[in-house]
Amino acid sequence: MLVLNCGSATVKFALFLSHRDTLQEVTRGTMKVSDNFTTVIEQVLAQIPEGPDVVAHRIVNGGARFVAPVLIDDGVFTELEHLAELAPLHNPPAVAVIAACRSLGVPMVAVFDSAFHHTLPESAYHYALPRALVKTHGLRRYGFHGISHQSVLERYAELTGNSRPTVVSLHLGSGASAAAIREGLCIDTSMGMTPLEGLLMGTRAGDLDPGVLLHLLRRGVAPGELDQILNRESGLLAIAGTSDMRELERRDDEAAKLALEMFTCRIVKYIGAYLAVLGGAEALIFTGGIGENAVHVRHRVLKRLAWAGVAPDDISDPPVREGLLTAPGSRMQAWVIPTREELLIARSAFAALMPQSRSANEQP
Repeated sequence: MLVLNCGSATVKFALFLSHRDTLQEVTRGTMKVSDNFTTVIEQVLAQIPEGPDVVAHRIVNGGARFVAPVLIDDGVFTELEHLAELAPLHNPPAVAVIAACRSLGVPMVAVFDSAFHHTLPESAYHYALPRALVKTHGLRRYGFHGISHQSVLERYAELTGNSRPTVVSLHLGSGASAAAIREGLCIDTSMGMTPLEGLLMGTRAGDLDPGVLLHLLRRGVAPGELDQILNRESGLLAIAGTSDMRELERRDDEAAKLALEMFTCRIVKYIGAYLAVLGGAEALIFTGGIGENAVHVRHRVLKRLAWAGVAPDDISDPPVREGLLTAPGSRMQAWVIPTREELLIARSAFAALMPQSRSANEQP
């Protein structure tokens, strides 16, 4: 199975060999996204030892229709095209990659980032807007980074022996989101109908007064220009001139300090809210490019959670890559767990190929 994890700027790929219900990773890599997706796929195929029997694709937003992995046929492909506007940075490149893979002539499976969040209660996914408007336009919170949140949740269960944990999961990267997970099920998440809501991100502002958008529209900012601003020109980039957390941690100027402070405060605010919603949690889990590697960002967050019983361990050298970040006796633990999205996509796609699983893909 070839797994293609298409982001806004890269296509990560991994090749897995399935043998007696086990998966062995053969190779992996990352390709830059270009406008010519056929060329990208040709480059990927050139780096794997043989052609795949199956291709699995990560799709960021499956809308309300897709809540489980699904085999891609013409009807599904058309529906995926229609969902592009819900995740304009991610869904269109993924659909283009699917189109480029059709020439391989092998089965393809779509695995959805939003599916993990289909357990949200109505009180969490419903927007306080007129019901007729909500129904007509399909307005609701979908949530994203679900593959990553599910991946670290499963790994946490392996490490601790608790298969139904109550935790707050933090996927921190160029896109960032938090998830409140009660007994293994997601009950709230920071991203909304699109990946624009929630935490401060690399080029996205996160939570924003909608009145700001109305004000800009009234002042003549066109919808297309507003889309560009919100998705590609805001967030850390707007505050400090870069979306690269490594650079921000190296710098000592006021703009970088402000960006780090805003990034940290937004994370702590969501953790506090989710601990209240959950009635407490046994652990925080950090993952994603920043969550796994930005040691000082993690430490800044944990130092502000003493009220919740968090006792951060001293910053270790070398940094912890997987494991505990808190000292013995900490009332609430913190963990760093690398996300294994491609492995989870492969597992989910193989499950979708089994006939008995196909009926699961129904609208809730």
